[in-house]
Amino acid sequence: MHIGILASSESWYFRDLTRAATPLGMQATRLDFERMVTHVNDGEVKLLCGQIPLDQFRAVVVRTMPPGSLEQVVYRMNLLAFATERGVRVVNSPRSIECAVDKLLTTVRLQQAGLPVPATAGCETLDEALDAFAKLGGDVVVKPLFGSEGRGIVRVSDPDLAWRTLATLSRLSAVLYLQQFIKHPGYDTRVLVLDGRVLGGMRRYSDHDFRTNVARDARGTRYTPTDYECELALRAAKATGATFAGIDLLEDETGQTLVIEVNAVPGWKAFAQANEMDVAQVFLSWLKRSLED
Repeated sequence: MHIGILASSESWYFRDLTRAATPLGMQATRLDFERMVTHVNDGEVKLLCGQIPLDQFRAVVVRTMPPGSLEQVVYRMNLLAFATERGVRVVNSPRSIECAVDKLLTTVRLQQAGLPVPATAGCETLDEALDAFAKLGGDVVVKPLFGSEGRGIVRVSDPDLAWRTLATLSRLSAVLYLQQFIKHPGYDTRVLVLDGRVLGGMRRYSDHDFRTNVARDARGTRYTPTDYECELALRAAKATGATFAGIDLLEDETGQTLVIEVNAVPGWKAFAQANEMDVAQVFLSWLKRSLED
């Protein structure tokens, strides 16, 4: 069984999936978004990665979404959709990845599903952003609409700094995405979900940063999610259409648990260590079964 893995050349996750694939009788080939080619000729559409036809893969696993222009991002999403239409299983689905990489779209979908989320605002003009800053209590987290691992996220609680930060982003033609800052006990909870079941949880602690991403030196420890946290995670994955997802939960000062983010390209390196679980093997075993059914 041949699968393609969209990943960077230095990806630890590609190496981990390749390691787990061999004992399962699966062959893994690394693919690059940048080398994707579409040929439309004589009534036929051909999808290639370099010289490799995508049709030869039983599945394509998305492990990266490189930065790019709007045209490039739309093109990549269309390619994944074309591959799906041609019978290639794409994990996660193009629609779920499109939702999850857009933080505002994710928040809206979670809210529509009745899940608790932080108060949030999205806009394009400086005046609207400053108004949102005030309405959100004058203490916000400004996030890039597209981003991961806590990069580019800043907390702003001073009006002058808010003006400078938001004005700069506005001049860069960025969408201004603000969330009310949630005071929390110094940790958040990551719940890993696969096809409607919870694989486990991890608490991520930070002693010096409100951002509790392991990529920012937070400590990950094994944690068993409560029934309620499992329910929130499963509903969040369903709301975004993600089959394999990392759901981030945060408890506020009142004890309410909020859904902060849905990651449709979830990392599992720290999670696997904390839970002593071979996540790559679990994931590929599930994928193989689902392709054989």
